Amino acid sequence: MLPFLIIFIPIIGGLLTVALKLEDRIRDRFVLAVTVLTEILVLFLYTFLRDTGVVVLQYPKLLPPFGISFRIDWLSVVLVTIASSIWLLVTIYSFDYIKPSKNINRYHAFTLITLGATLGTLLAGDLVTLFLFFELMSFSSYVLVIHEGDPQAMRAGFLYLIMTIGGGLAFLFGVLAVYQMTGTVAFTAGGFLTSSSALSLGAFIGFLIGFGMKAGMFPLHVWLPEAHPVAPSPSSALLSGVMLKIGAFGLLRVIFNVYEFQFLKEVGWINYLLVAAILTILLGSIFAIMQKNLKRRLAYSSVAQMGYILLGMALLSEQALIGDVFHIFTHAIMKSCLFLVSGTMILLTGKTEIDDFKGIGRRMPISMACFTMASLSMIGIPPFNGFLSKWFLGLGALEVNQPLSAIVLLVSSLLNAVYYLPIVINAFFKQEEHDFSQISDPSPKMLIPVVVLAIATVFFDIIPVNVLLNLSEVTAAALFGGGPGL
Repeated sequence: MLPFLIIFIPIIGGLLTVALKLEDRIRDRFVLAVTVLTEILVLFLYTFLRDTGVVVLQYPKLLPPFGISFRIDWLSVVLVTIASSIWLLVTIYSFDYIKPSKNINRYHAFTLITLGATLGTLLAGDLVTLFLFFELMSFSSYVLVIHEGDPQAMRAGFLYLIMTIGGGLAFLFGVLAVYQMTGTVAFTAGGFLTSSSALSLGAFIGFLIGFGMKAGMFPLHVWLPEAHPVAPSPSSALLSGVMLKIGAFGLLRVIFNVYEFQFLKEVGWINYLLVAAILTILLGSIFAIMQKNLKRRLAYSSVAQMGYILLGMALLSEQALIGDVFHIFTHAIMKSCLFLVSGTMILLTGKTEIDDFKGIGRRMPISMACFTMASLSMIGIPPFNGFLSKWFLGLGALEVNQPLSAIVLLVSSLLNAVYYLPIVINAFFKQEEHDFSQISDPSPKMLIPVVVLAIATVFFDIIPVNVLLNLSEVTAAALFGGGPGL
């Protein structure tokens, strides 16, 4: 029952948040309790993996003819852990952030429902179960995007909805095609599909479109820079820090648990993803440099950073895959920190443009110090985590004789510096152009999660026993068939 509890406790908690209409303080405690309980249950998943490495739970009588199944392996548990941990920190931050807003009950309710759907997606044991939770996550997160309800939010939400429906239909085509060709939709270690037919290629492209849209892959990224500026900053942190990774997770399942990855390499289909990843990295970075709105710049940065993750799986190198999984951890930490600090700045000042924040670092020293740490990690400067993930990605590129990909990573790091360092320089070294005399670092509820995330941007590159790197190595080895676990 553990997967059901992990998935449905937050979903039911979300429904109760709307139905009970609790007093604000009680509601916040209830939402926090549900999120903490979910995190604790997630940690119990590691007991399943200690001896076996993989556990598949099947419920054939639910939703016939396929039923529902859950797969507990290193990939799912690692991603569920980072998702639930980031969700907990963002939830704590959101209590004070969302207070001046309206529809607070609805916001917290759909945040919990989206959490349950996201974890259900990550724990899915077959393509049909994955599709069901993928769609639930997409539609519930739509409510988070349009929370403010103004015309800009509704317009961005409509684009997100259309892209979500289109991506979902492409995903569904892939599921139908795989079932038609093989008679199964269950994830299998090493994959099971090696057909080079037109239908098999069409299914692969369908998966690329469906999951690529969710991952912000160029040119399917267009919803991202529209959604982030209008969504509440905690929602932006969850969209970028966690939900973009669902697209990456889906592609990892397709490459390693549906198709045989050696087959994808032999027929050359994996090159479609490789080219898309390189374009996503470079164009995402270039567009980020052009943005004057702070959250739009961060949104395009997320596009570029997801390109790293797409590249890591497209190289089909175990070294690159270690960097790939580690960057999933790292990006979730870095980008959540950046969006939360940005949300604080926008909330307290009412400003949105980067040039408006000159001198704010002297008024919000702790918050901007955290922003700086996350920015340096994004650039990939040691000893921050971003350096370590790019190091393994670069090694993986050279391992499979792809020096161009390694060069792209270096160029992207330079472009990251071009669009992140001016924000930091503006904050600490420019004179104020607006009166920020009443501005200071926010309440502990908003500040502590940011500080924790900022510390995490460097912590997992300097500790002697790097738990996240070890988990990344174990996950990569399991996907390549190198062993069941630690």
